[in-house]
Amino acid sequence: MSELRKGSRSPDPGLAVLRSGQARNLVLATFAFAVTFWAWNLIGPLAATYNRRLGLSPTQTSLLVAIPVVVGALGRIPVGVLADRFGGRRMFAAVCFVSIVPVLCVGWSGSYGWLLFWGFLLGIPGTSFAIGIPFVNAWYEPARRGFATGVFGAGMGGTALSAFFTPRLAEAFGRPGTHVLMAAVLALTGVLMLGASRDSPLWSPATAPALPRIREALKVRATWQCSFLYAVAFGGFVAFSTYLPALLENAYRFAQTEAGMRTAGFSIAAVLSRPLGGTLSDRLGAVRVLIVAFGGVVVMAVVLMFRPPVEVPAGASFVLMAFFLGLGTGGVFALVAKLVEASKVGTVTGLVGAAGGLGGYFPPLVMGAVYSATGRYTIGYVLLAVTAAAALLYTWRAFRQA
Repeated sequence: MSELRKGSRSPDPGLAVLRSGQARNLVLATFAFAVTFWAWNLIGPLAATYNRRLGLSPTQTSLLVAIPVVVGALGRIPVGVLADRFGGRRMFAAVCFVSIVPVLCVGWSGSYGWLLFWGFLLGIPGTSFAIGIPFVNAWYEPARRGFATGVFGAGMGGTALSAFFTPRLAEAFGRPGTHVLMAAVLALTGVLMLGASRDSPLWSPATAPALPRIREALKVRATWQCSFLYAVAFGGFVAFSTYLPALLENAYRFAQTEAGMRTAGFSIAAVLSRPLGGTLSDRLGAVRVLIVAFGGVVVMAVVLMFRPPVEVPAGASFVLMAFFLGLGTGGVFALVAKLVEASKVGTVTGLVGAAGGLGGYFPPLVMGAVYSATGRYTIGYVLLAVTAAAALLYTWRAFRQA
């Protein structure tokens, strides 16, 4: 006699449908995130090329590297709202298609002014993060959302792909040719998301006007708390992944391709540790993960203050810095999934993601100014250590009961 005839409960059909599409949509979203993040970080790996061709100062270079972060940060707010309204499938495709224009125009820009203008709009692909978090969040049950958002967050490895391949592609095909290839990949990714991905059956469009939803999200205490923590964790990752090539060239005299290879290693360490941070948050609690992450950043920043020899301990310190920053980014969004109701996750993600992006905007500017003034990066590392220590103390005090 079957279990149903014995009177036992049948499996939840909604959960079965959900699980049947989880892996596919998580993989697709992670892939799209990686591609758009590669596009977002096209300028940083070629910083030395722009330096030589345009005769830029360290401050001008840091501004050029940081400028895409502005739109990539602030644009996450409206994009997160639109993701709640139209769903991740359509929004991923839209961002891929719209990003083609600035990608091509940056590749053909011949002056510093035009590079700044199109670099500003190159921030558009960086908004995809605010699409992916609510998209994958809706596909997973609460107990596995830390894992899901952590795996999705590994798509920030697009910065590693950019750091490693962009200089090599530029050498092989030239800067314009490299940007044409990136535009083609974006177009294919947009078509793939439209044709192969699906929004979760549990997702329903938010029909309330955008501004009231943003105001409601701003009233949620967790929005502000997680924004600060994400500005430190993800902002630190973005700052290093975009500015590290210039830092390595200035401080350790690496060639552009060598600096790109080492920056790729930095990004890969963060990519691998982000899903680990989400998974550990599901098992041990996000607060414990964040305390370990910020504590590790403090220690690595102190080591780097003293400008240690290259590779060991400097190279190891950068890799460990990336590992702890990745843990932190995974922990923050596990905390968001725990503290914020599902209907507001997209909007809150946009706000928190914007804070994270802005957190990555200012450090390159500070590092460039510090290096111009002193010829060293020591003060920048001191500021990083102090900021990470503040985040650690705040996490411990604000979420002791979480």
